Amino acid sequence: MKKANILFIGAGRMAEAMVSGIVKSEHSAFGTVTMANRSNKEKLIQLQRTYGVKSTSDWLRAVQQNDIILLATPPHTHEELLKLLTPQLNGQLVVTVAAGIDPAYLEKRLPQETPVCWIMPNTAAQVGMSMSTYACGTFVKDHHRPYIESLLAAIGPAEELSAEQVHDLTAITGSSPAFIYYVVKALEEAAAAYDISDAQARRLVIQMLKGSVAMLEAGNEPDDLIAQVASPGGSTAEGLRVLETYGVDRMLKQAVEATNSHAKNNGEG
Repeated sequence: MKKANILFIGAGRMAEAMVSGIVKSEHSAFGTVTMANRSNKEKLIQLQRTYGVKSTSDWLRAVQQNDIILLATPPHTHEELLKLLTPQLNGQLVVTVAAGIDPAYLEKRLPQETPVCWIMPNTAAQVGMSMSTYACGTFVKDHHRPYIESLLAAIGPAEELSAEQVHDLTAITGSSPAFIYYVVKALEEAAAAYDISDAQARRLVIQMLKGSVAMLEAGNEPDDLIAQVASPGGSTAEGLRVLETYGVDRMLKQAVEATNSHAKNNGEG
């Protein structure tokens, strides 16, 4: 397979995570990696030194020298960005990692038959552990897929879904880490209240999470695991009763719905 040259427009944390994974891969599908970021030249220099990539302050000219264009900028920037990008395109694969910017949105604003892909990663991409979802546009062909798969492999496991499913699962795979960290913070504060250090509280909670995930990965059902911990009439059952009284499960579902609604609206128009 021919190696493709790729241009990153935007050089934030997600772009850096993907570049880091690409350069570490022994079987990368990419040749030259170029990064562009108009607002932070110092960051570009740092990325160039760290990963051995190229950088440019003239991304419009660089578009014509690359096979894949990856948009790693916020959703609200895409309308203007795609207007500028359109005259420079000549069949390149265009990928975005912005919430709400699905293939239909891209195809509507780019030249006819432009192959596009929407990747929805999460911040665990920074440690190669993102659970990403993605949707391909109408004009993505078989020869594009190895490059998309190589991009995804650079940051962790991935699942191809319909665009609507990616919208609907944004909160589960993309935003839920923030919900988990919110719970972690509360548990750490509760632990520290019993006269241990913050560092000790962090270790206790992290290892508890690791063990809980391992039990799930072993194939156990959540209800069975809850029953193992919470014997009827026991102390854990009393704690669960409080969570049920406050409707924590309903709160989480409402948080998912609110996140998805906001993200999807960013991509409308």
